[in-house]
Amino acid sequence: MKKESGALYKFESISEFHRVLGLPKPMHPLISLVYNTDGKIRVPDMACKQFMMSFYKISYKPNLKGKFRYGQHDYDFDEGGLFFLAPNQLTGTSEQYLDFSGFTLFIHPDLLLNYSLAKKIRQYNFFSYSATEVLHLSDQEKETILVIAKFIDTELNSRIDALSQDVIISQIELLLTYADRFYKRQFITRKAVNHDLLQKLEEILDEYFKDNAAFNKGIPTVQYLADQLHLSPHYLSDMLRSLTGLNAQQHIHLKLIDKAKEKLSTTKLSISEVAYQLGFEHPQSFSTLFKTKTNLSPLEFRRSFN
Repeated sequence: MKKESGALYKFESISEFHRVLGLPKPMHPLISLVYNTDGKIRVPDMACKQFMMSFYKISYKPNLKGKFRYGQHDYDFDEGGLFFLAPNQLTGTSEQYLDFSGFTLFIHPDLLLNYSLAKKIRQYNFFSYSATEVLHLSDQEKETILVIAKFIDTELNSRIDALSQDVIISQIELLLTYADRFYKRQFITRKAVNHDLLQKLEEILDEYFKDNAAFNKGIPTVQYLADQLHLSPHYLSDMLRSLTGLNAQQHIHLKLIDKAKEKLSTTKLSISEVAYQLGFEHPQSFSTLFKTKTNLSPLEFRRSFN
């Protein structure tokens, strides 16, 4: 375990993580599946409240105490959920006990080398969702996940042969495919909540441009919108894509074009002045975006009104 500044620890290997948390040695150095029937694992070093892991972590919690909320709305399911964490993301706890009820699957990136999953796993945005954006599971979905986890556990505890790694990789990929499917279901079943978020996003963008924040701060970023809505950037984009077919960056561009059209048709500001008021550092960047979205240059658009 490597100690960074500010009592931050980095676990370089799965074996090291097992040793520090008092777990039995993993059956495989690059993958481990931990069940914890007691629901608690003691952290021996109370200074280790923040840490990073150089491997993927997928945790299933059977009982999520309390309800996460978006605005005035609750999540759909309280039956359990999946959490995902990519390598080198900061995590930790202020508690002496970490809740490992259910199971946790640790996967070192080296396990995936020479497999297509090594590249594909980086395309799953849910590895960068925040803890409050947990995947809540229905009873049927929970059973699917538990069956796959049991299959991986059985394979890890079986005699190793030439195809063992292929079988394990295929099961990991199956688990991730189902997670992707279930997240898409979650976006659909929460349409009412998500429509509220979409309306709030539009209000945030309107206020941003109305108060001339763009002129002083630049074009609003996806991170800015996500912070205002208390979401992670990837979750915000995936949620918007499920509702409108457009990600967060594309929504920002749409709002920029709407505001640009308004200024070009109702004011005598020069093209450069319009660009600066909308937060562009360079007028040419504004003109390029405008023409890409409208097939007209800002000047051609203005002339169409005269």
